[in-house]
Amino acid sequence: MRLGVDVGSVRIGVAVSDPRGTVAVPLETVARASRRSGADLARLRELVQEYDAVEVVVGLPLSLSGAEGAAAEAARAFAVRLARAVAPVPLRMVDERLSTVAAHRGLRAAGVTERQGRGRVDASAAAFLLQAALDAGPAPAPDDPEVEA
Repeated sequence: MRLGVDVGSVRIGVAVSDPRGTVAVPLETVARASRRSGADLARLRELVQEYDAVEVVVGLPLSLSGAEGAAAEAARAFAVRLARAVAPVPLRMVDERLSTVAAHRGLRAAGVTERQGRGRVDASAAAFLLQAALDAGPAPAPDDPEVEA
């Protein structure tokens, strides 16, 4: 199984794949914790262990032009800390552009109001980014220059 992680400033959406790595589903939303407490990293580590994850996929929030801004920098910093917490399970970052927009649309289409969806949109966005990673195929080889984490 693979875990998808959508890092936000308040919440972290988490999704999981099926054992064959073909379908991603929302799992839960984890509250962001202070860097000092590390409760969010501890919960993600528990999920990696509980689901026997073979990979963690973290969303990289790029702008529509593909440029990295403050949100991407924050996601990279969190990913570095998460990679240490879940080692030796590999972690890779994937472009997550429009995953939150797609999650909002999907929830609205299912009749979920904005207020009801607050806690679910992050996990749904994680499922969208994980599904995109699954659809793209296996991760590039570690020596591939395009791989950054």
